[in-house]
Amino acid sequence: MAGHEIPEPADRKQVADPLSDPLAAEQERRPCDPAFRHGVVVGFDGSTSSERALAYAIGMSRRTGSGLIIVHVANRLPTTVWAGCEPPVFVDVPDHRTEVLGLELACADYLAEVPWVLVERGGDICHELEEVGREYSADAIVVGSTHGLVGKIFGSVAGRLARRAQRPVVVIP
Repeated sequence: MAGHEIPEPADRKQVADPLSDPLAAEQERRPCDPAFRHGVVVGFDGSTSSERALAYAIGMSRRTGSGLIIVHVANRLPTTVWAGCEPPVFVDVPDHRTEVLGLELACADYLAEVPWVLVERGGDICHELEEVGREYSADAIVVGSTHGLVGKIFGSVAGRLARRAQRPVVVIP
């Protein structure tokens, strides 16, 4: 007996079996509430275009009788400047904006008609919206269009998402 061995508690559940089917582990992570399966995912950051996207998504969710998954993606900033030999490392910046958005949404009367959940993610907006859409088996992803210099230089989130998404993307002007 080398080192310290900690006995496993008898009541401990095994989280994942490495030999089991990865599809079964993925199904366990999905939400239990059937109101959010095949729901509508909407990207929301509090901007005017995201508010318009949210309004459209609420109507879409109401018409289809499904849940609304509101996604706020926190900012990521590079910790190093790319020097040509190594790609930059990104770090998630604590974003208290999600808490503020959550409080604003909880007090909003227009969300009383549909079941909704606020999901916070960190990373690339397009990837995270598509990932949430996959996790919830969403019927559509709704985003607002980008107006501005940043969108023209780097490409808009809506355009990148529409090119790579595996489900319908609705872009609200």
